[in-house]
Amino acid sequence: MQRDSTARVSEGNLDLDRVLAVLRHRWWVILLFTVLVGGASFALSEHQRKQYTATAGVLFEDSQLNQQASGLQIVNASPTEDPRIMATNVQLLTDAAGVAKLTAAQVGHGLDAADVSRAITVSEQGQTNVANVSATSPSPSLAAAISNAFVAQFIADQRAQQQAFVTQALGLVERQVAALSPQQLAGTSGQSLLDRAESLRILAKLQDGGAQLVTPASPPTSPSSPKVKRNTALGLLLGLLLGLTAAFLLERLDRRMKNPEDLEETYQLPLLAAVPQSKAYAAAPQLGVTDAHAESEVFKLLRAYLRYFNVDREVRSLLVVSAAPGDGKTTIARNLAQASQETGSRTLLLEADLRRPTIAAHYRVDSAPGLSELLVGAVTVEEAIRSIPIVTRVNGSTSDVSLDVLSAGHPPPNPAELIESRAMADVLSWAAERYELVVIDTPPVAVVSDAIPLLRKVDGVVIVSQLGKNTRDAAAFLRERLVGVNAPLLGVVANGVKIRGGGSYGYRYGYGYYGPDDGPSAGTSDPPAPVDRPGQPVA
Repeated sequence: MQRDSTARVSEGNLDLDRVLAVLRHRWWVILLFTVLVGGASFALSEHQRKQYTATAGVLFEDSQLNQQASGLQIVNASPTEDPRIMATNVQLLTDAAGVAKLTAAQVGHGLDAADVSRAITVSEQGQTNVANVSATSPSPSLAAAISNAFVAQFIADQRAQQQAFVTQALGLVERQVAALSPQQLAGTSGQSLLDRAESLRILAKLQDGGAQLVTPASPPTSPSSPKVKRNTALGLLLGLLLGLTAAFLLERLDRRMKNPEDLEETYQLPLLAAVPQSKAYAAAPQLGVTDAHAESEVFKLLRAYLRYFNVDREVRSLLVVSAAPGDGKTTIARNLAQASQETGSRTLLLEADLRRPTIAAHYRVDSAPGLSELLVGAVTVEEAIRSIPIVTRVNGSTSDVSLDVLSAGHPPPNPAELIESRAMADVLSWAAERYELVVIDTPPVAVVSDAIPLLRKVDGVVIVSQLGKNTRDAAAFLRERLVGVNAPLLGVVANGVKIRGGGSYGYRYGYGYYGPDDGPSAGTSDPPAPVDRPGQPVA
C-alpha cells in the first residue's frame, strides 16, 4: 500500500515537472499570443468610434381606468406584484414605432425613425415599476436629447390614448343618461350613471397616461463603448489562454524526445546513464581537466553498470551507436573509454567511423596509420594503435594513465566493405582477447549501414540520443533496424541532460548528489565536422 502511494506521488510530481518543462520551453509562444491578442484588443478598442449612452427613467402607474370605466370591482394589482404587467410596459416602449418617428422629427440632426429605434434600448430597473430608456450616440448631448425626447413623446402618446378612452367611455355613459326618463334618472340606476359620468370627467382632467418621467437623461461624461481597459484585459486573458493551448498543442505535436523517460519508452530499453551538459567532455585529455571528478563520475558509474550488466555474460566489446549525427555518440564513446581506463580496466577505443573520423583530431595525433590501413594490411596492429596519455587533476592530485586508441585512419573509398571484411572480424577478436573492454565508435546507424555487420560481432550495443534532437519516429526506425538483425541491445544513454537545482534525476542516474556549484555548466554534442579546439564540443 505504501509503495502504491509513493508511486502515485512520484507520477504526480512527474506530471507537474513535465507541465513546468513545457512552460519553460514554450514560454515565448505564451508570451507571443498574450501580447498579440492583448495588443490587438487595445488597438481595435482605441480606434473604434466612441459611443455615449444617456438613460432616462420612466415610472409606470396602474390607473385602473378600464375597471373604473366599466364599473367592475377594482383589483389592486401593480407591475411589481405581477411581472407580466412590467414586461408589457417595457414591450410598449420597445415597439413604439410612432414615438420613434415623432422623436426623430423633434430632435432633428438628420435622424429618422429607424435611427431612433436603433439608438434606443429599454430595460427594467430591477424589481421596480421603473423602466430605463437608454439612447446611444456618438454625441453625449445628442444621446441625452434622444432619450428625453423619446420618453416625452411616449408619455404624451400614452396620455392621448388614455384620454381618448376616457372620452369614449364618458360619451357612452352620457348617451345612456340621455335615454333615461326623469323617473329612471331619479332612481338608483340613474344616479349610478350620473356618478360614473362625473368620475370620468374628473379622470379626463387628471389623466397622465399612466407613465411619468422620474429621472431625466443627462449628457454622459465618459463613453459607454468601447471600454478600452476592459477589452484590453479580456484580450490579455484570451491571449494567455490561447498561448497556453498553443504551447501544449505544439508540445503534443512535437515528436522530439526531450527527457530520459521518452527514450526508455520509445526504445523500450533501460536507461543506462543520463549525461549532463558539460564542456569538460570535449576537452583534450592530454591537457588535463581541472576538478573533472563530477563530469567523469557518470561514465565511471556507466562502466560499472556495464561490467555487471549480465552476470552470465561479460561485456568485453561494446558498440556505441546513434540514430543521426549530432547525438554526441563519439563524445560518449571517448569518455566511457577514458573512464574505464581510469578505473583500472585495460581499454581500447576503436573508431569504426571510416567516413568522417574525428578521434585523431581530438587527441591531436596523426590520422594515419589507423584502422583503414590496418584492414588493408598496410600496417600491423601494434603500429596502428596509439597510447594516449589521460591527465586529470582533482583537488591538486594528478591522475596520469594512458588509453589505447585505434583511430579510423585515412577515409577509404569502400568503408562498408572494409568493416564487413574478415580482417575486421580478426581485429575485433584480437582486441577482445587483449582488452577488458573495447569501445567501438560507429557512424550513425540510421544514416549509413557501415555498422550493421558489427552488430552481431560485439557483446553489447548502446544507443546514444541527444535530448531534444531526435524524433520518436527516427528512434522507432533505429530500434526496428537493430531488433531486425538481433543486435545485443543493452540500453540507452541520454545525452545533454539539463540539471536544475542539483539534478532532477537524483540517485537513479548517479549524479544527482552533486551540489549546484559542482554541476556542469554547458552542453556537448556531435558537431558536423571535426573540431580541434579544447573546450569546444566535438563529435
